[in-house]
Amino acid sequence: MALFLTKDLDDPAHSRVGVWQISESEEELRAMTSIPSDELEEISYIRNGSLRKQKLAVRALLDAMFEEKVYLSHHDNGKPYIENNAINISITHTEKYVAVILNDTEDVGIDCESLDRDFSAVEKKALSEDEIDDLDDGQKNEQLAIYWCAKEAIYKLTSQYDVDFAEQIEIEDFRLRDEGELHATFTDKDGYEQDLDLLYFTFDRHVLVCVSS
Repeated sequence: MALFLTKDLDDPAHSRVGVWQISESEEELRAMTSIPSDELEEISYIRNGSLRKQKLAVRALLDAMFEEKVYLSHHDNGKPYIENNAINISITHTEKYVAVILNDTEDVGIDCESLDRDFSAVEKKALSEDEIDDLDDGQKNEQLAIYWCAKEAIYKLTSQYDVDFAEQIEIEDFRLRDEGELHATFTDKDGYEQDLDLLYFTFDRHVLVCVSS
């Protein structure tokens, strides 16, 4: 069993994060999870073996975080939900880790990425001019990774279509640390602004960012 960590966040909404390290084979993950047959059938149609393992690891993580058996489903926009529990959930997965954030009352978003990836495309794809000006050449890839994870987490939180990451999500300048807080503003297409506080932390050359509304 590879439950990497569970963490009760020091945020006003009292969110909880769980991270699973994918060290098992696909067969081992299948054997250890109480996955419903319809969900298992859906996973079996996935051709990519790594993605199948990530989906199974999410189920293993849910088994570890819930006392009762839960049934995972998705809305039409892709946002996950638990069929037999009113808790709010967001999910992220990488080649090596999967993570979830749970909250009883608030909408949540989470994203995780490997810091060994090249995030250079994020600068033109997802950053505003002010955010680009705040980049430090010496830590640029790590900063871009955090920007990307933060904007992805906010995107998952809002569940809105066609969000322009550069125009609608603004992350305030931050100093890169092993863990810290981020402050952001999300502007919807009607011009309404929502101020958001995010938490991030790094582990094993990965960064994880989470947010609650």
